[in-house]
Amino acid sequence: MWQCPKCKRVFKRKNQSHYCGEKPTTIDEYIARQEKEIQPLLIELKDIINKAIPEAKATIAWGMPTWKNNDNIIHFAVNKNDISLYPGKEAVLFFHDLLSDYKVHNGVIKILFTQPLPEKLITKLAKWCYLQDINQE
Repeated sequence: MWQCPKCKRVFKRKNQSHYCGEKPTTIDEYIARQEKEIQPLLIELKDIINKAIPEAKATIAWGMPTWKNNDNIIHFAVNKNDISLYPGKEAVLFFHDLLSDYKVHNGVIKILFTQPLPEKLITKLAKWCYLQDINQE
């Protein structure tokens, strides 16, 4: 068992990722709660996705920055050593040939903090996911 020194919540796993207090309600609030060193990277990621799919609604879902239209389009979350980008299984399969530089599992792409953000790839993923969503209407 592990207890968070800040909020005193108890978890089964040591250093369990969690929010101390209330979950963020906006993407900017989510970013502001992360380590200062990675905030510029997260702002850049948010800007890339916003530019790629400006029609989508940016919100928080499941405690993660999320872009929606009819359904969830794409999410991201911060982990200890990386950013998890969640475009979904279909997108990961479709773009498989472009993902060799990243750990990929079950529709999640892990981008290490030490890697530059792949702006073109993220743009393609976001646009593709958005098109899949609007074609389901």
